[in-house]
Amino acid sequence: MKELYYKVAGHVFALETGDNENIVFSLRQYEPFVTDPTEDVLFRLRLNATPIDTEAFNLEMKQEEEGQEIKAGHIGDRPCFQYFLRGKLMAVLVSSADYRLGEVYSANNDVFGINNALMVMYALSTANLQTVLFHASVVSHQGKAYLFLGPSGTGKSTHSSLWLKHIEGTALVNDDNPVVRILDDGSIRVYGSPWSGKTPCYRNVSYPLGAIVVLSQAPENRIRRLRPLEAYAALMISISGKRWDRGMAEGLHQTENLIVTHAKIWHLDCLPDEAAAKLCCATVRG
Repeated sequence: MKELYYKVAGHVFALETGDNENIVFSLRQYEPFVTDPTEDVLFRLRLNATPIDTEAFNLEMKQEEEGQEIKAGHIGDRPCFQYFLRGKLMAVLVSSADYRLGEVYSANNDVFGINNALMVMYALSTANLQTVLFHASVVSHQGKAYLFLGPSGTGKSTHSSLWLKHIEGTALVNDDNPVVRILDDGSIRVYGSPWSGKTPCYRNVSYPLGAIVVLSQAPENRIRRLRPLEAYAALMISISGKRWDRGMAEGLHQTENLIVTHAKIWHLDCLPDEAAAKLCCATVRG
């Protein structure tokens, strides 16, 4: 059995490929995150060649976005996730209760299912380690990272592209699922990840957090600093996690509180234009 090791934001996880060693060629986005074998592994995900029986599946929550649907629930005492693409079941993930070991069955070893299983296992196993996956687009500029938040369709990717085009020295870090981690010294650091939505940006880089900007479409450009309660609400809807699990929700709550306390968080009403990017950059850097 071949075992592949990856490190994202300092956390190591392993993928057991079974007899299917060719899967590594389909997961090229993980190559920048390959690391040496170690016993200090956060979780292991095992590819299962046998379909997982979901007859006893109990639904807890489902989420649908742009033709993709995730159904979360449990089989007995084991968390279970089903992944659908345009109505078709693509993969089933079953995990141990502590999210240290998962098994995923994906028809024809489809990358969509395996990739989503790895991302979910990562988000859930780090929830109590002051590490969170953001639904955000993030750029780097002058040695710091700037996260752009907002519901789908708000223009996160568009705003990143405006920084790239009009603000010299800007680089894209991740366009959908960056990782934010609070380190032991209390500093907040932003990391690239193997999960970047529709934009292929899989960079193994990290930067100290410069600022977080919540975006809204508007007829004119305005920016203001968010009050703590507003900032906390904005973070909640942008961070992946199993909030109906009390222990996990508490871990996320503690991390979100620390980010709100120590980070600069802004709200930008904006047009999709150069002026919006320059106003944002000048304000959050100042």
